[in-house]
Amino acid sequence: MLKDTFGREINYLRLSVTDRCDFRCVYCMAEDMTFLPRAQVLSLEESEQICRAFVELGIKKIRITGGEPLIRNNITHLFNQVGQLQGLEELTLTTNGSKLTELATSLKLAGVKRLNISLDTLDSEQFTELTRFGKLEKVLDGIQAAKRAGFERIKLNAVILKNRNLDQVPALVNFVLSEGLDISFIEEMPLGAVVEHGREEEFCSSAEIRAVINREHPLQESAVKTGGPSRYWQVPGYQSRIGFISPHSENFCASCNRVRVTAEGRLLLCLGNENSVDLKDIIRRNPGDIEILKQAIVNAMANKPEKHHFYEDDAEQIVRFMNTTGG
Repeated sequence: MLKDTFGREINYLRLSVTDRCDFRCVYCMAEDMTFLPRAQVLSLEESEQICRAFVELGIKKIRITGGEPLIRNNITHLFNQVGQLQGLEELTLTTNGSKLTELATSLKLAGVKRLNISLDTLDSEQFTELTRFGKLEKVLDGIQAAKRAGFERIKLNAVILKNRNLDQVPALVNFVLSEGLDISFIEEMPLGAVVEHGREEEFCSSAEIRAVINREHPLQESAVKTGGPSRYWQVPGYQSRIGFISPHSENFCASCNRVRVTAEGRLLLCLGNENSVDLKDIIRRNPGDIEILKQAIVNAMANKPEKHHFYEDDAEQIVRFMNTTGG
């Protein structure tokens, strides 16, 4: 089992396979966002080698993210390869849902157990405004396709901004309750320079979101623990989990059990710090030598910080966007 210098067991890898999306999200709203040259992005073979190395080191859960991972050519091949790794207990996916009508069944057959679908609003006009090119109906159709495919759990992720989509919280909760889905409401993480809103004035805490929900549905704290940063609540009479990811107001660093690998192969030890190791460079300088890769991962754990540092006085401290980091 991988451990860091603070004794935390690391058993969860989030791997980004592309920095590109077919439409933007709340995390990536800057006008001047640029994308990586293709040669700088991990190949699917390199991504599989990284997954294999982590599993051999004791990682039990892998989440494939992006950008939008399902726009990668031949992406189901990667899911098939990773899904067969001995020792891996759970393979999951974060997606914006736009390709699920085509790929949900193939992903389920490849071994994907759970889906996280990013959805910040159920207002079709607001959805197109937020995403520039997205169509809400396509995402909703994708959710239904995923339900038919039979995934163990399907969870929506919603980033809530006070003056942009806070009014959508009741509709999102009613939707997941009626559809038998889960949802996590996420405090905005200040990654990259965003000029369309001021982060402090738009910040909405998990406590504020719970207060909005409680006006219509009384929440009861749940004993469910998934090993991730979400803290779950439930509405009596429903099975849906209503989670809150609170990197600011309810810091969860003490129990952090995960690391990330970006689309360009940088092993990030913390979402809110710039400590990283270039795994792509190690792979390309030592083709086929998984032991060197594994040793680099083990060595990197010594640099995993105790906690994150996101921003001060509304100024971003982390310059990369979530499309590169991985959602």
